Amino acid sequence: MTGMVVEDAALQDAHRFNRKLAWAPRFKMRNRVMPALVQALLRASQVGAGRKLARRAIGVTTLLANGVPVRVLRGPEPVTAVLLDFHGGGWVIGNAAMDDRQNAAWIEACGVAVVSVDYRLAVNTPLAGMMHDCLAAARWLLDGGIPAFTSLPVFVVGESAGGHLAAGTLLQLQAWPALFARIDGAVLYYGVYDLAGTPSVHQAGPDTLVLDGPGMPTALRLLTPGLDDAARRAPPLSPLYGDLANMPPALMVAGALDPLVDDTIALAARWGQGAACELHLLPECPHGFIRFPTLLAQRTVARSHAWLRARLHARAAVAP
Repeated sequence: MTGMVVEDAALQDAHRFNRKLAWAPRFKMRNRVMPALVQALLRASQVGAGRKLARRAIGVTTLLANGVPVRVLRGPEPVTAVLLDFHGGGWVIGNAAMDDRQNAAWIEACGVAVVSVDYRLAVNTPLAGMMHDCLAAARWLLDGGIPAFTSLPVFVVGESAGGHLAAGTLLQLQAWPALFARIDGAVLYYGVYDLAGTPSVHQAGPDTLVLDGPGMPTALRLLTPGLDDAARRAPPLSPLYGDLANMPPALMVAGALDPLVDDTIALAARWGQGAACELHLLPECPHGFIRFPTLLAQRTVARSHAWLRARLHARAAVAP
């Protein structure tokens, strides 16, 4: 299901890229050596990241949000809204700077500022610690942590593990209604919303692209040691089973070749019972595809930007 035009050229382009991707190693969360190596390579690739942003006239500042580091990106134009960004990386790799390219594109396309959360990782903290970091940073921002942004609408954005943390943070924020009311929307890319594993996770085979299909159920169990499946499905650990009645409007995206596709389909179905939820399932797209040099990735990012701009225009139209 997608409202975007998916022409044959885009499908063929994605198929060609997937043939190359099939030769790449799969990301294995259960192998702690691979995450450590990937994290080291990631940090090496980020040398000079601030200078790259400066060339696009985007300033970057690091602040502490209730003790949690956040990376704040802002362009030269007046800010229309704030994006609260949760990076991906399977809970074991990544940092806020890894989203610089995507966040710079949000800034240039939509006139927003971005606050990206540098939550702790599973290599040194349990999942509860990561969720604590994300909630603490969200409460700080929504409660006036950056005074210049206090009156602006806030959108939550999360990719992969960041999608899980974004959805879990929204569920927890309902305990603070005044803060929760400031959330104007959510953009969730191929997240994990059932930590016991949806059917597509349990059925994933060795030909899965990007992710280690057969190892995914084991990886989820390693993330939540000491819990049985019933406990893993308790919200907010598994956002799919939380109270979604009062959620903000959302845009959700997943690739048809992603073993996590059922997570997004199921969450969108429940979310859509109480709020507007636009769902896009992209053919020939694996996990992580919005970062790949394909036409379908470009179409998806453009649709995300258009969705956010439409939300801002609708808000402006009813403003007193």
